[in-house]
Amino acid sequence: MTRGLDASVGAVMARVAQAAILPRYQRLAASEVTAKAADDMVTIADTDAEALLSEALAKILPEAAIVGEEAAHADPTVLDRLGDGLCWIIDPIDGTNNFAAGKPPFGILIALAEQGETVVGWIYDVLSGRLCSAHRGAGAWVNGERIAARTTGASPPIAAISLVFLDPDRRAAMKALVAPHYTLVDIPRCAAEQYPRIVLGVNDVSIFERTLAWDHAAGVLFVNEAGGRAARPDGSPYRVDRHLDPGLIAAATPALFDAMAERLAQM
Repeated sequence: MTRGLDASVGAVMARVAQAAILPRYQRLAASEVTAKAADDMVTIADTDAEALLSEALAKILPEAAIVGEEAAHADPTVLDRLGDGLCWIIDPIDGTNNFAAGKPPFGILIALAEQGETVVGWIYDVLSGRLCSAHRGAGAWVNGERIAARTTGASPPIAAISLVFLDPDRRAAMKALVAPHYTLVDIPRCAAEQYPRIVLGVNDVSIFERTLAWDHAAGVLFVNEAGGRAARPDGSPYRVDRHLDPGLIAAATPALFDAMAERLAQM
C-alpha cells in the first residue's frame, strides 16, 4: 500500500463528515438515537455515515471486503471478513455517546487490514479536521507531517484507564496495583481521541479492556508507527481477526509499555 491512499481516504472522511455527521451535531431528535446495548448508542448519523463511507471505500479498492461497526451489529457474520485478504474496517462515529450528548470528542476511524493485520489506518477528528494516518513499516503522520510519539514528561506518568468494562474484582486490583504508580486522568470515551493523545504527549499510557477492531485497528498502528508501543499485555501483536480477545496497552514509549505490562501481570 502507498501513501497515495491518504489523500483519497482523507477526502472521503471529510466529505462524509460534512454530509452526514456535522449537520446532525447538537441537532439530533430523540427518535434518531437508539441504544444497541447498555451504555452503547447508535444514531442516524452513524448509520448514514457508514453507508456513505462503505460506498466510497468500495470504489477505491473494490477487491476489499468491508466490515462496518453498524453492519456487524446487524449481522455478526460480517465479522468473518476480518481475516480476508483485504478488508476495510469502519467506525463511522467513534465516540457516539459523546456525539449523541452534543459534546466532543468524536471522530471517524478507518483501517485497511490484510489477512488479519492492519496495514493502513486513519483517524479523523470531525470537529477540527485533524487527520492522523499510519502505514505499516512506513511511519505515522498528522495532517501530512511526519510524527514521532512523545511523552508528557510528567512524573509519575499520566495514565488514562477505563474501568467501565472490568468486573468488580479486576477493577479493585487495578486500583490497588496500578493506580498508585500513575497520575490517572479521565478517558475521553473515544479511541479516535485517545490514541492521538498517546502520540502527541497528552497521555503516557492507556489500558483498554474491549479491543473491537473498528475501535482499535487504526489507533494501534498509529502508535506503533510513531515509535510508541501498542500490543496485548503479554506483548503479542494486536490482530483484527482476534478482536474479541480482551486487553490492550498503548504507550508513548516501549519502556512505558513494559512498565505497565509488568504491573498488569501482577493482577
